[in-house]
Amino acid sequence: MGRLSSISIFGFMANWSPYYLLIVVFLTVLYFMAVTKWRHGIAGNRLLKASETVLLLIAVVLIYLLKGGPIDLLSHIVFSFHMLQMAMLYLLVIPMLYFAVPAYFVDYIISRPVIKPVFQLMTRPVVALVVFNGLFSIYHLPVVLDFLKTNAALHAVYTILLSVTAFVMWFPVFNRSQLQRSQLSGLQKMLFIFMIGVLLTPSCGLIIFAQQPMYKTYTDPKAWMNAMSLCVPSGTLDNILASSGISGPQYFTNMSSLEDQQTGGVIMKVLQELFFAVMLFYVFFSWKYSEGKDEEHTTMRSLERRRQEQAYFNQFR
Repeated sequence: MGRLSSISIFGFMANWSPYYLLIVVFLTVLYFMAVTKWRHGIAGNRLLKASETVLLLIAVVLIYLLKGGPIDLLSHIVFSFHMLQMAMLYLLVIPMLYFAVPAYFVDYIISRPVIKPVFQLMTRPVVALVVFNGLFSIYHLPVVLDFLKTNAALHAVYTILLSVTAFVMWFPVFNRSQLQRSQLSGLQKMLFIFMIGVLLTPSCGLIIFAQQPMYKTYTDPKAWMNAMSLCVPSGTLDNILASSGISGPQYFTNMSSLEDQQTGGVIMKVLQELFFAVMLFYVFFSWKYSEGKDEEHTTMRSLERRRQEQAYFNQFR
């Protein structure tokens, strides 16, 4: 894809975001302290499983690479990487957290008085579906994306909002909560995943089938430079642009702006289908397994009831 390796000219700070790394490391250490040394004050606590530790560390590394590493810088230059970032973060990493974080800890967080009523409302299946997908669609409206890409504070707030609502959206499917609340059946979970795909389709379709580039921050040199200032120190950016002759994102890729945009939409759709296929496979076989356990439990109860009835009648013989 052209001269993507040339992003090294933007320097270490832009490519690896050390401050973001420090925040990620701090939050990760804080989390591990909470589920190990400080866990004894939380109801239902247990030892952390090795698989949970591994998955959490994988998720943390992916979050850093996607939001603090070169992929984040590339997402401001090439639209294809922006959509790769979106798909990986919201359709892979965030669902992974449900297998990485113990259920008792999630239950503890969502049971806090301030969080509980909001979470109960937001995790209703229809609400969970509409809120994230609505925010995702709004985010990819050209006027909104171009504005957010040039405003660091609002872009950060919107990213956090998308992350939180994505976590909420996946709760009905992957939660392992021990709290007394209604759960979707296996069939309902599969339908829920299917509906997420349906609601994501309009945004992807608009991006894929557009007849011209829609986003100024990926086509207009001035808008692009304003967007780049979010991840490259202003002094460094000015020096690079003055000395290198770079005038826009086209320097870094052989694709036209329209091809880049369409490729981004295809990447999002293909990764969505791939991730959802794995999810449907997991949900189906988990459902089948739980149904088998329920049938076995029902049979055992019937046999025990029959044995008790037989013992009762035998005493009158």
